[in-house]
Amino acid sequence: MSGWYEQVFRGVLYPAYESGLRRRSTLSWLARYERDQWYSPQAIAQMQFQQLKALIDHCYREVPYYRRRWRELGILPEDIRNMDDYARLPVLTKADIRENFQDLQAESWRSRLLFKRTGGSTGEPLELGYTHESYERRMAVMWRGYGWTGSRPGRRTLYLWAGTVGTPGRMHQLKDGLYNALFARRMLNSFDMTESNLARYADAIDRYRPAIIVGYVHPLAQLATWMTETGRKVHRPEAVITAAEALHPHQREVIGGAFGAPVYNTYGCREFMLIASECTHHQGLHVNADHLVVELLDETGNPTAHGPGEVTVTDLSNDGMPFIRYLNGDLATASEARSCACGRGLPLLERVDGRVLDAIRTPDGRILPGEFFPHMLKDVPGLARFQLVQRELGRLELSIVRNDRFDDASIAYIQRETAKVLGDSVALDYRFVDDIPLTRSGKHRVTRSELVS
Repeated sequence: MSGWYEQVFRGVLYPAYESGLRRRSTLSWLARYERDQWYSPQAIAQMQFQQLKALIDHCYREVPYYRRRWRELGILPEDIRNMDDYARLPVLTKADIRENFQDLQAESWRSRLLFKRTGGSTGEPLELGYTHESYERRMAVMWRGYGWTGSRPGRRTLYLWAGTVGTPGRMHQLKDGLYNALFARRMLNSFDMTESNLARYADAIDRYRPAIIVGYVHPLAQLATWMTETGRKVHRPEAVITAAEALHPHQREVIGGAFGAPVYNTYGCREFMLIASECTHHQGLHVNADHLVVELLDETGNPTAHGPGEVTVTDLSNDGMPFIRYLNGDLATASEARSCACGRGLPLLERVDGRVLDAIRTPDGRILPGEFFPHMLKDVPGLARFQLVQRELGRLELSIVRNDRFDDASIAYIQRETAKVLGDSVALDYRFVDDIPLTRSGKHRVTRSELVS
């Protein structure tokens, strides 16, 4: 496919798919967000607060959890007159969501919500509800942010991404194949990458000749390091977009050098999708402040302009199961720059500090991103929390906090899916525990490697 397909896709096929077949308003939201990003920082902040006020009013009327919690603290919607007042609202934790799952759903939306589960970097699978509109707006914001790198709907893109867990049926495979072909996407499973098969990934890039490559940081860096060391060249993309893990300067350098293309950092989470991303000026990550409210909190729980701070997010578009000041478990640092040379009025993060998951190594040369285990374990029935520790090259220790839904089939699933990726070179020991202790920073580390580098 070449440029002509991209034009046909964007002008005909994608509108027909989104607006006609799926009856979604993604493209209308995209046009709105494309316009809003050029407003001044002051105008965006004012627009954001107006949306926030409407959401707070809605939550007090419709969401039992917030109504009860705010009344306990003596807070009424009319008390929230500015962002300092907003910071008085209590934060929302994953434990709060699990304990108040029904009461966090808006009363008028309970029969119309969509649901999904997230593995998350904390090792605690989480179920959340969202509306059709919030999904459309998240997709629009994602396309806008990726568009800053030159990525566009229908542009030839290769993903070095999470593979499908389990064994999908033929219809599921056919559906995925047709969808990826329509969107000009090629998917490579990063979880299958080993030190001995890196040439296969390079060959796949050469065969597909993507304009854009999107991938997890660690697999991209691993492939790029091998390319540099062996002198292997591949088809040169126009941009490489990294996701899911913190991007360190040395990784950006090796990826950019190997692929001969600019490298763009993005930040998101499954709860909200894209939170912030870089533009071509690389002066930080633009926060999608016309769609979300993002705060950074210091160790006392107060907003801080200095970093790193703990990230809280409020989704302004999800009326069905709103998250107000949600602690997503990440750390980030705000940029000291007040604006970017691109002229967008969106605020900036200097960097994301807390998205590094320890990689798992095996005797046969595999380096598995820590993202694999949250991805694989998020759908295991009865698994409340887990932590995977590697102290020896050939052995993994999995601690599991379970509930009544966890059974022998759950263990069989974990062993089968782990063996499919790691083979029999690594033994998986598991134990059931009542709790998993927090780190000194107050977080759960879902994967931890204690191997000496």
